[in-house]
Amino acid sequence: MLAIPNGGVPVALEVASALKADLDLVISRKIPMPLHPEAGFGAVADDGTIILNEEVVKRIGLTRQQIEYEASRVRVEVKQRSMLYRGDRPLIGVNGRTVIIIDDGLASGFTMMAAVESVRHRQPKETVVAVPCASALAVKKLERVADKVVTVTTGFMPRFAVADFYRQWYDLGDDEVVRYIKHWRMLHLH
Repeated sequence: MLAIPNGGVPVALEVASALKADLDLVISRKIPMPLHPEAGFGAVADDGTIILNEEVVKRIGLTRQQIEYEASRVRVEVKQRSMLYRGDRPLIGVNGRTVIIIDDGLASGFTMMAAVESVRHRQPKETVVAVPCASALAVKKLERVADKVVTVTTGFMPRFAVADFYRQWYDLGDDEVVRYIKHWRMLHLH
């Protein structure tokens, strides 16, 4: 089981507990659009995998230099988060295993696509994407790169927001993620 921080961590903890599965992280972050950081034009995973939304890149006319500049900033953030969350502990082995990648939801799907591609480099037997909610568009995209996509609910509205599918929503802070991970490790040390 691999959780995408930050929002995917509490969801993955519940699923990993129920399935009695190993748990680790795959860090994947969106690449923000210049001047519109809340929107993204792709994502970067912790092994350097980059997935771009070519349609958006063309529409807003980003140059290769702009793409590389924004992606390099995100790579630095991903490395910092990896150090914060994982320290010097190695990734759990996934070679030949079924891997379930969890996030709190899929809006565009690019962050999850980068995570799936990153995990595929580690040669799992099967890659399953599991989320509580997803846009229909994101499900279609992920079905092309993952072996299975599991979602509790799929939204068909034109403007999909993961937060709309939660009774109580807030952005989880890094300190909370670290607390969740430490607590998990304390309970599951063998």
